[in-house]
Parts: sequence; structure tokens; C-alpha cells
Amino acid sequence: MVINHLPSPSVAQKHRVSHLYEGPLDDECGIAIRECDPEGPLMIYVAKMIPTTDFSRFFAFGRVFSGTVSSGQKVRIMGPNYHPGKREDLFEKSVQRTVLMMGRYLEYIPDVPAGNVVGLVGVDQYLLKQGTISTHPDAHTIRSMKYSVSPVVRVAVEPKVPADLPKLIHGLKLLSKSDPLVQCITEEGGQHIVAGCGELHVEICLNDLSKEYAGCELVVSDPIVQYRETITSESSEACLAKTSNKLNRIYCSASPLGDRLCEMIEKGEIGPNDDSKARTKILVEEFSWDRIDAGRLWTFGPEGSGPNILVNTTKGVQNLETIQDSLMTAFNWTTKEGAICGEQWRGVRLNVVDALIHSDAVHRGGPQIIPAGRRCFYATQMSASPRLQEPMFLAEITAPREAMKGVYQCLGQRRASLQEENQVSGADMMQVKAYLPVAESFGFTAHLRSLTAGQAFPQCVFDHWAILPGDPLHQGSKPNQVAMDVRRRKGMKNAIPPLSELVDRL
Repeated sequence: MVINHLPSPSVAQKHRVSHLYEGPLDDECGIAIRECDPEGPLMIYVAKMIPTTDFSRFFAFGRVFSGTVSSGQKVRIMGPNYHPGKREDLFEKSVQRTVLMMGRYLEYIPDVPAGNVVGLVGVDQYLLKQGTISTHPDAHTIRSMKYSVSPVVRVAVEPKVPADLPKLIHGLKLLSKSDPLVQCITEEGGQHIVAGCGELHVEICLNDLSKEYAGCELVVSDPIVQYRETITSESSEACLAKTSNKLNRIYCSASPLGDRLCEMIEKGEIGPNDDSKARTKILVEEFSWDRIDAGRLWTFGPEGSGPNILVNTTKGVQNLETIQDSLMTAFNWTTKEGAICGEQWRGVRLNVVDALIHSDAVHRGGPQIIPAGRRCFYATQMSASPRLQEPMFLAEITAPREAMKGVYQCLGQRRASLQEENQVSGADMMQVKAYLPVAESFGFTAHLRSLTAGQAFPQCVFDHWAILPGDPLHQGSKPNQVAMDVRRRKGMKNAIPPLSELVDRL
């Protein structure tokens, strides 16, 4: 079936190389990938880490795009944070063994040429989930895979016996390697968080963690849903923040990015590694940005790649380039922890509209600029109609016609919005599609089956982010209650900071 209907690697890579390789397509590695050349420089993309039978080590499973990999070969292992010319996330090690992986069976072989998939032994300790392996000193990375789902359900875990804490920490590292979608985070307070794509995914991950990776009993908190902070209008004013020494001033404003641009950034269609001219063309032609503003885009956030953008719209400001790094650091920090409840931003364009910078470098360092920048960015958020976004599942439910009353009752009790209703051809069955808030999805399957006598079969998959109706700044509203709950859980002050506390006056 595969041979008859899919192109061979030597044919497919000619068309795919422009989407795969992040470096120049006319360099030695780019040409070798296009030609699927077994004699060219080695280029492997590691897509998944597969545990061994005793769960102590991992096979790095990937595809050979060019060159030939062999046992004992010395290679350059480049993680997703590697940048050409730098040493960060770069290791030079030898491949211990090359393995042909066929279902449950392994075959140790001396070498694997371009166009095949391969398992590598000995590189798992240098890669977390994905990465690029090459022998060429100037090779760029192969673009990392983007997933259509997002880890939006979180639980806190701790060992039942405190003495098992080292086992838990080691188990979390192994779990993070084994599943490309799970996120294992240690928060500032020392809490260990496991984030997955849904209730069932988190349950499977916790079962693997307890029985296979950590080997200890766990105490698990109730599921926690991640929210996003956004804005729905342009800032009512240009917000001013002064540094603590009163010698520098920063003026900023904010405006919404729009859902389509956010989705393109999250899918990797627009990002920090794109050619600036091509990116500018897309922003100008498809999103009606000013050409000068699009060419002066500073960074994305959080983590330098999220769906928020910092733009320099100033004109003739002296010494601004000397504080650019500090403002970018403040932007990444701000977009990671918003003002409403410390959740990530989504869909915000921040404009630096003006600044007054002291000429002496001593008075404009990071300790002065970063706190002022954060306060200014928070003020722009609060002045632009802030809102909370919640993750939404697309729930597909199949049930007999006589059980539909129970289906509608269950959806109505969980704030779901019905999208489609179709009859299954050739059977007296109905298929319903509805958007279900992730926060309302816990226990959804059991509740649905209890109302339909076990006749309904639901399937939920993450679909999009939707604005939670209501104003989080209005006391008693649903978003305000959610924000207060999140703030209490994170140990933050029991009040959202008002605009007057964040903005400075002349």
C-alpha cells in the first residue's frame, strides 16, 4: 500500500526539502537532502525517543535524509535550541549502535543509508524529545514538528512516600522523553506538574509514570486547566513607565493580533527563523500591517516563538538599540506571566511607540529597564479590554436516535455549543459535533453514558482557544471567578492590579 501510493524518499525529498531544512537550500547539506544522497553529509531528524524494554535507556528513532549513519560514527547532535555558530544545545559524540526497528523486534546492523528510518543507541542523554544529527560542521537544523494539539490539562504530582522524591524526578525526565506531547514542569514553589492534551492522556501518562518510569506510588491533584490572557481592543492610551532612577521613560501600546495570525504562528508558518523579507510580505499583504512596522518586528513571545509580537514603532529615538535586549527579556517574561492571573498571553501585538533613554550606559542597564518594561507591558494589557481565553475540545458523539435527548442534556449542562448534527448513513445513528470547554470535560464520558444508558460514544480532541464570555475585571463575572481561583492557586495577591498601579504619570 505504501509503496504503491506514496512517493519514494528520493522523489519526495525534492519537494519537501524547502519545508524541512532551515538552512540555505543551496548549501552542501540542502543539496544532499534534495538528492537523498547516501554519499553526502549525514543529516538525520530524530522524531521520537522509544524506551528500551527495561525503561532505563531510549532508542533515538528518526529518518536518514542524507548520508549514511554507522555504528561508532562521530556526529554532531543539535537540539531544537541550537543556532549555527553557537555552542548552545550542541554535542559531539559517537553513535554506539545502529538499529533497524521492526515492530517489537530489533535488528542490530552496521550502517543505514539515506531514505530509511533508523534507531540510534547512545544519543538519548543529549536529546530531550527531538533533534537533528549531522556530520557537517556548518549544518543547520531540520525544522521541528508542530502538533495540532496542545497540553492544556495539568495535574500536580508528588510521591506518597517523601523518600521516593528522587525516583519521581528521574521518572518525570523519562516520561518527558518518551511522549512528544507531554510536558513535565517544576514550578518555582517546587511543585511537579504533568501537562497533557486531555483527561485520558494525563491518566495514561500518570499510569506510566507510577508503574514504569518512577516505580513509586503518587499523590495526584485534581486536574487544572490552562487559560490564556488576551486583549480585544487597542490600548485606550500610550502607557508610560519610568525606571526606578527616573532617568528613562518607555511608552507602549497594544493591539490584538487576530485569530488567523495566532494560528499561523502556532503552526510555525510564521516565526522568528523565517526570512525577514518573506515574513514582512505576508504581514503586509495578508494582515494589512504597515510595511515599516513589519520590518521592525523585534521578537515573538513567550520563549521567542509564541503567538505574541513585540514591534518597534518609534521614530528617531536615540540609544534605543542599547535597551532592545532588556525590553525583549521583559516581553518574554510578561507574555509568560500575564497581569490578570499569571497565565500566558495569546494574540497580543505590543508596540514600543516612544522612549527617552539616558545617554550614560550605567543608568540604562537591565535592572532598570526590565522591571519598567514589564510594568509598561502590563499597563498596555489592562488598558486594552483584557479577556481570558479557555481551551475548547471538539467533541464528536455517536449515539442512537432515541438516546439523543440524553446527549443534548449532557451538552447543555457543560456549556457546550452544538455545531453539527448528521445521520450516519445506513444506520439509525446520529453523529453530533460540539465545542466543549476543557474545564467542563472532566467526567464528561461517564456523565454522558449515564444519561444515555451507555449508548453514546464520545471522542474529544483539542480544537481552538475561545474567549471566556465576560470581563475579568468585573467582580462576580465568570472570568473574574476563574482568575481569582488561579491567583489563589499560584499564591498571588487576591486582587487583579488596577491600571492606576501600573502606569506612571509625567
